[in-house]
Amino acid sequence: MGKKRVMVPAKELDLSTVKYEKETIQAPHLTGSILKLFVRIIEIPIIGSLIISFMKKENNMVEMLQNTEIPEKPMFKPEFPPQEAEPSVVIVDEEGKPTDRVESALKCLPHYDPASCWSGDTLPSFRYWKIRDFAYAYQSKLVTPSKIAEQVITLVEGCKYHKAPTPLLISFDAEDIRKQAAASTQRFKEGNPLSILDGIFMAIKDDIDCYPHPTKGASTWMHEVRSVEKDAVSVSRLRSCGVILIGKANMHEFGMGTTGNNPNYGTTRNPYAHERYTGGSSSGPAAIVASGLCSAALGTDGGGSIRIPSSLCGVVGLKTTYGRTNMGGSLCGSGTVEIAGPIASTVEDVILVYAAILGSSPEDRISLKPSPPCLPILSSLENVNILGSLQLGKYTEWFNDVHSTDISDVCEDVLNLLSKSHGCKTIEIVIPELHEMRVAHLVSIGSESIRSLNPDIEDGKGVKLNYDTRTCMALFRTFTASDYVAAQCLRRRIMHHHLEIFKKVDVIVTPTTGMTAPKIPPSALENGESNMQVSGYLMRFILAANLLGLPAITVPVGHDKQGLPIGLQLIGRPWGEATILRLASAIEELCAESRRKPASFHDILKTK
Repeated sequence: MGKKRVMVPAKELDLSTVKYEKETIQAPHLTGSILKLFVRIIEIPIIGSLIISFMKKENNMVEMLQNTEIPEKPMFKPEFPPQEAEPSVVIVDEEGKPTDRVESALKCLPHYDPASCWSGDTLPSFRYWKIRDFAYAYQSKLVTPSKIAEQVITLVEGCKYHKAPTPLLISFDAEDIRKQAAASTQRFKEGNPLSILDGIFMAIKDDIDCYPHPTKGASTWMHEVRSVEKDAVSVSRLRSCGVILIGKANMHEFGMGTTGNNPNYGTTRNPYAHERYTGGSSSGPAAIVASGLCSAALGTDGGGSIRIPSSLCGVVGLKTTYGRTNMGGSLCGSGTVEIAGPIASTVEDVILVYAAILGSSPEDRISLKPSPPCLPILSSLENVNILGSLQLGKYTEWFNDVHSTDISDVCEDVLNLLSKSHGCKTIEIVIPELHEMRVAHLVSIGSESIRSLNPDIEDGKGVKLNYDTRTCMALFRTFTASDYVAAQCLRRRIMHHHLEIFKKVDVIVTPTTGMTAPKIPPSALENGESNMQVSGYLMRFILAANLLGLPAITVPVGHDKQGLPIGLQLIGRPWGEATILRLASAIEELCAESRRKPASFHDILKTK
């Protein structure tokens, strides 16, 4: 029998007594035939339950969920108090036309002259083309969407980006791309583009509907039991702006992993190092953007699935506030930790795509009462003063708990640059109960995943899942109703801690991940991999934004000694996307010269 543990009410917790405890995960690293054998054992009734029960006890999950008295009431989805308005922003109409919101976003951006970038004299050694560069090229008739489409199609087919062993795309239709591009080309010819996004190429993660492509969740069977009749809400909004959708991007099967490993279709490789993972689960979207194939991509984030691969691939990824975007038409649309959000090469492109897709569902508008969506006016004279007034919260012991000090050193340098250049003040904070947060998130996303997939698993599809997915499912199946309620009590408690922190600071800053892109074991390619230690490092700073529904963004800020990208994460107040986007833009500008060209990069706008 475990000894009962009693937690003091969150409001009475003395932060001076909180001691940081490094995360230690007790679980074997398994690949190849050993992973297959392990899965078969844990799926044996009784024996499997005993093994998983032992592992849960070793990781203090039983003590937390079953032997602890938690005084708070459960919070079954994020609940936010009313928030103060953010300064120097433009409010956009979430029920209005996406094209109008994108136009408002465009007016918020700082002055930029795309024409100067075509002279070639003042260009840095490497840069990503912005959406505004494409729009200028189209409007100036330097190139057409149809011409770019042919380059994209040639690259996808020539590099076999739509086939194993290393696909970026799971579903790809060249004729559909040509059709979309021809319509966009005609609009430019007539002088009537739909928006700044017209003719911009984007990929959609394979857990979001994009008609006529099937949605598989990167499994081998989901399209057999679930048909796609129309675009997801977010995809429909992008299409109404003229975006050219190139297909469905690869991902970790059903989003149940942090590396991007997928034996079903092949594992997407990191554009900076072919032998390394992209991170997951939005592996394809991040790699497609980093490699220059698309300006942006749409991903989902239930446990870092946008931010982890964006960080490891050196691009920008935005996780919006829970409920800020409508999840209708996505496989993970009924959970309490997931959002759909943009991945792009620059912060301004993230802003433009975010403006197009934002807008809560009718249900979330009633239950969450979201603050009006707003965008930072980066072109205003007030911008510098607002940046200087920002208070940044840093929990130093947590911040420094990384696999390599390269990460914490680079991120610390950025904070010093912010202080020196803009006067941003960094304040030491303490975030209690990080272990409890990890457990509460695991139980929440795990219970919601098993609820979603269980009918098909019981119908015989379970044996078609990847081995690492089956490992997750075996664990998730052991969570009880009592465990789930305990996790939601912890959610309310941890929400209190963070809202108290946000009374003192505007943004919480961390490295995005605790390690840079991990190597892919050759034995993991055929049957997958289960490596909880790597997952722990990749998710170290991720989970508050998902469990609590907070907005967060990752920005590339440098590289480690091996040349692998490092990201800095900004976590904002509820509905505070404008503040983190403003700060992210400033960080991007400070770190512009540190960006390096990926080993695998395609300049699809180059016309000479």
